[in-house]
Amino acid sequence: MADSAGPLVPALKAIVGDTHVLTAAADVAPYLTDWRGRYHGQARAVVRPGTAAEVAAVVRCCAENGVPVVPQGGNTGLCGGATPHAASDELLVSLTRLNRVRSIDADNATMTVEAGVPLAAVQDAAARAGFLFPLSLAAEGSCLIGGNLSTNAGGTAVLRYGNARDLVLGLEVVLADGRVWDGLKGLRKDNTGYDIKQLFLGSEGTLGIITAAVLKLFPRPRTSVTAWAAVDDVAAAVKLLRAMHSALGDRLTGFELISADCVALTRAQFPALPEPLRGHAWYVLIQADDVAVKSPLTSEIESALADTISDEIARDATIAQSEAQGAALWALREHIPEAQRLEGPNIKHDISLPVSRIPEFLDQARVALDAAFPGVRYVVFGHLGDGNLHYNLSAPAGADPAAFNATTPHANRIVYDLTVKHGGSFSAEHGIGQMKREEVIRYEPAIEVELMRRVKQALDPEGLLNPGKVV
Repeated sequence: MADSAGPLVPALKAIVGDTHVLTAAADVAPYLTDWRGRYHGQARAVVRPGTAAEVAAVVRCCAENGVPVVPQGGNTGLCGGATPHAASDELLVSLTRLNRVRSIDADNATMTVEAGVPLAAVQDAAARAGFLFPLSLAAEGSCLIGGNLSTNAGGTAVLRYGNARDLVLGLEVVLADGRVWDGLKGLRKDNTGYDIKQLFLGSEGTLGIITAAVLKLFPRPRTSVTAWAAVDDVAAAVKLLRAMHSALGDRLTGFELISADCVALTRAQFPALPEPLRGHAWYVLIQADDVAVKSPLTSEIESALADTISDEIARDATIAQSEAQGAALWALREHIPEAQRLEGPNIKHDISLPVSRIPEFLDQARVALDAAFPGVRYVVFGHLGDGNLHYNLSAPAGADPAAFNATTPHANRIVYDLTVKHGGSFSAEHGIGQMKREEVIRYEPAIEVELMRRVKQALDPEGLLNPGKVV
């Protein structure tokens, strides 16, 4: 526990100042439990450096003393990647004070930000400069950009802009021995050897600690349209995706699949949210954006949706008539995870599949899970446009929460075996952390695991950076 911080504390205080080394149990406690409340760890202390140089000095001090380091951003991760282990002697390094936007280069359409800047603040800074930073997810008000990059976050606009790693041109990283790699280049073309930054993106702090990044900026949309469509089944939703993509091209930025059960669950917890086009089994939330001021986007979406209804792909559709209506539709989508958490015990799966294989996967998974867990309830939603499903299970009505949670390994085997069978991944956007480390060994090719371990050994030979995570 924090009481075991010992002689390391004076050295850390000399680096970051007395007030930024936390050892009292009450001060340390908020950092030691993950957002879901699934993982509870211990730490020698929590250190809050304010600059990359201070991060480097802290890591160097830990390396010299053989002390493991767990980096943490906004502590909004979903796989325990930023939570220290129970009964550990790890030092938790919080990056919340690295919260500066260092620069915005309008002519180069880039911004350089530190790891502790909240995602929403990155978006706001880009908007004030007349740009769009397109990474967007439900936790954007509290998650930090460093954590987003360390987990290669996805979100709702991957269909148009890609994952977090696709939005990065350069990084600043503190290495395991305390040295700083300054790779803060704003270059879109740079064939000077291995693309080193890609090693750190998605590595969850196991290879180095990201302290700053050069991010790509995009023209800010001047015309945005949000639509809600009803379909009979997921196969029809896939056809609708193809039709809308064909009609809109890269102006289609979001295409979210939502089951009627998700709508009912979410409105039960948040009754002020809308319930558009009630009475259908599945829904799709569509977002399209255009940088043109006088864009025909609205009429084009109306025409495309009318065609899909005529072709019996969609059953009905509505278009938000104001920014507020569009925001309400997105709020319905974004409140699903919190509604499920409030509703009771659940088993979550963040999976991805080729879009074409999703309908068959869903059919087979339901048959297998119904047989294994009679009465289980399905909370299925996600980013259909990029093949990412949040395939979640809620306990049968009246089930004992502990007994249901105990079925998680069995449920995971069913879901992940089918996911891999259909050419998919057991981790789409949430990362590996502690939760899915064994799944890496189970499902990834042995040679891939070997290569990852070699990279880890090369960059962190003493195994002191976020030990017990990823691989």
